Amino acid sequence: MASALSTFVLPIAVGAVALVLLLGLINMMKGGSPSRSQNLMRLRVLLQFIAIIATMLTVWAMGR
Repeated sequence: MASALSTFVLPIAVGAVALVLLLGLINMMKGGSPSRSQNLMRLRVLLQFIAIIATMLTVWAMGR
């Protein structure tokens, strides 16, 4: 289980956070909609929470 988490889930979670962060930065640099920036920020925070949970599950599974 730890191998699957560290091989698949963690990179996907971190990649999703990085992608949303990049989209938010591009939106800000282009002078895009403030509401879109706010929605991207909320999505990024949610994805970071999911990435932290996945990291903690991986650490827990590796300790078993």
